[in-house]
Amino acid sequence: MQGLFSLSMPFSHFVRNTALLSLASLVPLLALYVGLRPGFAAMLMDGGPALSRFLRQVLTNGFPVVFAVNYISFFHFALVSARQPTPRDTIFIVFIDMSIRIIVFILLHAIIYVVSANWFGSFGGSQATALRVVAPTLARSALFENISGVYLYATLVSALPLYVSALETSKRFSHPLRRLPRKSGPVLAALALFGLFAWALTLVAALIVRIQSG
Repeated sequence: MQGLFSLSMPFSHFVRNTALLSLASLVPLLALYVGLRPGFAAMLMDGGPALSRFLRQVLTNGFPVVFAVNYISFFHFALVSARQPTPRDTIFIVFIDMSIRIIVFILLHAIIYVVSANWFGSFGGSQATALRVVAPTLARSALFENISGVYLYATLVSALPLYVSALETSKRFSHPLRRLPRKSGPVLAALALFGLFAWALTLVAALIVRIQSG
């Protein structure tokens, strides 16, 4: 991953690599989301308003969110990797990255929902309504109940190689993880972090919902 994302590479290459990895993570999950909903694929194949709304959702919300979250994350890791020796254990860098991802993921959804209300008349054209539905939507995304779940897991799939690499070089965790066969230790730990991120985002969104309802 360090070869794909380095501060020494041209900006255009960094953006291109981020876009390609974002698409590679997003497209299969979109296909899975459509496939899990009976009749949805047939509705999209018929074209019309359903396909138009779906494509607009992906192009104005899905890809921008996945790309932006990944770009910030990859830039953060590239910045840390350029500072040798790193000031902190790489496991701390992972938790910082997870925190950044949660904040950016929620903020971008809020911004895009408000913009959609203004430009496309979504949410009845109400900015207030757009903001109110962000937290309830994201609180259910980890369960793959809405299309935001696709965007959530797309960002996490993109992060897995970074987390595996960070765990392999962690001074605190690399030794015990190496006791497992081959690279299974870092991979399993990265998957656990995957679940932790989804749980943390759900918790933050649920807390926002509770504050809104209070």
